[in-house]
Parts: sequence; structure tokens; C-alpha cells
Amino acid sequence: MKERMDEIRELAEILKKSENIVFFGGAGVSTESGIPDFRSADGLWNEKLKIKCTPEQLVSHTFYMKYPEEFFEFYKSKLLYPDAKPNDAHKALARLEQMGKLKAVVTQNIDGLHQAAGSQTVYELHGSVLRNYCEKCHKFFDEKYILDSEGIPICDECGGRVKPDVVLYEEGLDQDIINASVRAIAAADTLIIGGTSLVVYPAAGLVEYFRGDNLVLINKSVTSEDRNADLVIHDSIGRVLSEAMQYIISI
Repeated sequence: MKERMDEIRELAEILKKSENIVFFGGAGVSTESGIPDFRSADGLWNEKLKIKCTPEQLVSHTFYMKYPEEFFEFYKSKLLYPDAKPNDAHKALARLEQMGKLKAVVTQNIDGLHQAAGSQTVYELHGSVLRNYCEKCHKFFDEKYILDSEGIPICDECGGRVKPDVVLYEEGLDQDIINASVRAIAAADTLIIGGTSLVVYPAAGLVEYFRGDNLVLINKSVTSEDRNADLVIHDSIGRVLSEAMQYIISI
């Protein structure tokens, strides 16, 4: 097994020689900013409904339509973290983009932290909590409007229900975002997969379009793509990317 510094050095060399890097990330990127994976939340027993729901059920289209009040109770408490800040992973990726090496971030996260760190080309597969829209008049609202609302958020102009611009379970991904992500991954010479166990489909299936030279996987746990990767590092995504960037700068 390679020594950790050898892994960091190898990653730095890959980043240094690459000209078209794409990063594909999941919940593990955001957990280092204090945002837990909502799927790790306990299922909730609802006294009024007399049912026990899993986190996935609570953020499904069916639950949103059938029990909107309970949906927003869970959504506000488990998916909104307005005080979260970009961590070392977000910052390193933004720096790589500024250097002209990173061409796109494809993320399963909905927190907007990549953009907050300075990344410009970000494909949000599952939408963003920062965008919310009235289902009747389509007026847009920010995250604070949702947090400040009592119960179900209502449009201040037409009275319609305000829905988060996130992809709920049972809803399809935005085809334009998928197509842009596929094009970016297919054109990359290096694909870095970070902070994801690659179990959420169809998003995880996008990595199959990679045909480049270097497949790098950085995740704390083993994934289904470990055997196919050119470099696998089981460690904190923020720590690894930060140390690799420091190594690049020093050489």
C-alpha cells in the first residue's frame, strides 16, 4: 500500500499535468462544512399521520404533495444550513478552476458551497436550496424566505405554494444539466470523484462516460469504482485536495 505522502504527491503530479479536470462530488464534500448527509437522519414517527417515514420518503415527491406541512418541517430542519461555509475541498477546486485546469464541478449537493468558494462552472444535478419558486406565478425566493416562513411557505404575491428548486425522490433530473455534465465528463483528461459512495442513481452513472487518462477517487470508504481508478485515496476530501494544492504550489 502506498504511503499517504506518496498518494498526495501522485495526485499533485496528476493535477499538475492535467489540462481538463472535472470533479464529481457528493455528500462527503459538504459534511466537512458541517452539513450532514440527510440520509443519515433517523426516520421520523409522525404522531398526526401515525406513520414512520425514512429520510428518503420524507423528501419524495409523493410526500411533498400529500403531506406538505410535514415535508417542510423535515426540509427546514435537515436540509437547510445557512451558516455553512466552504471548506478546504471547495476552496481547492475553485483554485484549480482559477488556474485554468478544472473545467467543471458536477455535484449531487444542493447547498451552493462550490459557488460560494468561487467556482464558476457548477452543474447541480439535484438543484439548490438557494433557489425556490412559486408553483403558481413562478416568482423566485431565496433560502431565508423559506427559513422565515411558518409551516408551508406561501408566495407573497399570489398566495401559491413555494417549492424548493431541488430534485425530490421520484422526480427526474434536469436533462440540460445531465447533458452538460456528460459532455464535461466525456471531454475530461482527469476525473476526480470525491466524497461520494456512488450509490445514488442516475447521478452516479454519469462517471461511466469518462474516457480520459486519470480516474482519481477520494473517499473515506470503499466504493464500487475503486477497482477501476488509477489512484484511490481513502481520506478526507478537504485534507487531500488542500495538501495536493500545497504540493503543487511548492514545486
